[in-house]
Amino acid sequence: MRRFYLKTMGCQMNDHDSEVITGILLSLGYQQTEEVEEADLILYNTCCVRENPERKVYGHITAFRRLKEQNPELRIGICGCMPQQKQELQKMLEKLPHVDLIFGTHNIHRLPELLERANSGEQVVEVWDESQYEEGQDFRDELPVQRTDGLKAFVNVIYGCTNFCTYCIVPYTRGREHSRTPEKIREDVLGLVGDGYKEITLLGQNVNAYGKDLSEQTSFSDLLGDLNSIEGLERIRFTTSHPRDMGPELISSLANLDKVCEHLHLPVQAGSTSLLRRMNRGYTREYYLELVEKIRKAVPGISLTTDLIVGFPGETDEDFEATLSLVREVAFDSAFTFIYSPREGTPAARLPNQIPEELKKERIYELIRVQNEISDSIMRRMIGTRQELLVEGRSKDGLIGRTRTNRQVHFAGGVELLGSLVDVEITHAGTWSLQGRIL
Repeated sequence: MRRFYLKTMGCQMNDHDSEVITGILLSLGYQQTEEVEEADLILYNTCCVRENPERKVYGHITAFRRLKEQNPELRIGICGCMPQQKQELQKMLEKLPHVDLIFGTHNIHRLPELLERANSGEQVVEVWDESQYEEGQDFRDELPVQRTDGLKAFVNVIYGCTNFCTYCIVPYTRGREHSRTPEKIREDVLGLVGDGYKEITLLGQNVNAYGKDLSEQTSFSDLLGDLNSIEGLERIRFTTSHPRDMGPELISSLANLDKVCEHLHLPVQAGSTSLLRRMNRGYTREYYLELVEKIRKAVPGISLTTDLIVGFPGETDEDFEATLSLVREVAFDSAFTFIYSPREGTPAARLPNQIPEELKKERIYELIRVQNEISDSIMRRMIGTRQELLVEGRSKDGLIGRTRTNRQVHFAGGVELLGSLVDVEITHAGTWSLQGRIL
């Protein structure tokens, strides 16, 4: 029995790609292992949005040379976003000559053939610039998928991105925006519901752009309305939304579709209009704040989360203070905070006035402190409230469920509740999770 070890880095798109890769490898007769020393195939599905994950890839793969010396039949592969960068691909070939297989985000479906060639002793490198597809179709549509969860599932609705934020490498690694047809998405969701899935998360680099590239007139709001009608589906989530494309129709869907959860991830990145302009985000600070006001008016109690970057080239003390003040004004439930990392090939990497690393660290520590205080306050206000949970799994003290606003709650209960919806009263709050009791 051949075994494979798969390491996934990066976003939920990569997570779902790994579900497809796992499905392919299981169909080829491989068995998955969590122990890298047991593997006949080691495969890293990589991310290139920031520098740190890339460094980890080089460090880990270099260390695996020892395993290959001990087992000449071991095959080592790298896939995902890193190989999609030409300069990074060349660097891999120079620094990691013991790697047997390299492929990108657009040719996962060719893994069986590529792996067969690698197993015959060939060093295989195949990275396409774009997927080969017809309108509305994608190579993943007919591939086996091994889901990591039996209750919740990712469903891609749109691939790629054409926003070209100046700091971001994603448009160069994932290609242009490409929507799947509503019919194919509905077919996927119906199949998942038939298999017992209760919650779906619709994925895209910018789900708000869904349908713009299709010949038939449709939108992301139309898609949400269609999926909301599926009997047996309990919850719908989606990520990620671009503020520039967040129109009144989508706000109305959040407010009026009963299965669409009251949680919105709306990356702002910075609180200074001058920084947003240099980032090519396509909106101002004032626009974002007005948008948040509209959303909260339509959906009282909605959970808002965001992405924030500190240390973008030219960021002044005033720019950083503007970000802090926006965070305080919006009062996000939580935020993913990042230190700006120059990505070769992006316009921001060539900008003057790059910020020193020490100053970046000072700023992100302050940003995290401010956001943690806000998150803690919001969580404490939930004590005594009634919340509907989807029971997702077990914990050492009982069960774990998630609210419609995407907060994790620990509570006492029997395993017969797994997969069901229950109401609880929140009895205790921490910064990151809640405790409750069944009502």
